[in-house]
Amino acid sequence: MLFRSINNAGVQFRAPLEDFPEEQWERLFKTNVSGAFHAGKAVARNMIARGKGKIINIGSVQSELARPNIAPYTATKGAIRNLTRGMCTDWAKYGLQVNAIAPGYFRTEMNQALVDNQEFSAWLEKRTPAGRWGYVDELIGAAVFLASDASSFVNGHTLYVDGGMTASV
Repeated sequence: MLFRSINNAGVQFRAPLEDFPEEQWERLFKTNVSGAFHAGKAVARNMIARGKGKIINIGSVQSELARPNIAPYTATKGAIRNLTRGMCTDWAKYGLQVNAIAPGYFRTEMNQALVDNQEFSAWLEKRTPAGRWGYVDELIGAAVFLASDASSFVNGHTLYVDGGMTASV
């Protein structure tokens, strides 16, 4: 029986907004937003029938912040934040909890070009109160918390795991 689901599909493309290819816009929304919507809807049916379940969507620090050349990605992650809230609003009455984890900047394959860019890495280390890139294993605690009974009254929340980036000006 499925009681927990994590919607973790995501892609990103970088380009100046005025030149952003239409097909990349469509792919971003199809993968990042429609994927979470359809997966959430599919698992929710079974969870509703059982009267409980936990869905964890994956957002991004870009749900709150924006940077040049990734406005479409930022739009999809803002949509995930609000989709999470909407799912909570509709499904909490059936015993479901829907939350999101919003990673900051982590050393991943998707971010490798940024990790390798000394100027960007220096900016990131200065901008983030923790003063460094995140490591993927640092997301485990957030997922375990949201998937566990310890979060039994947490619903519709986006948990930022970002080294303090969204807390700092």
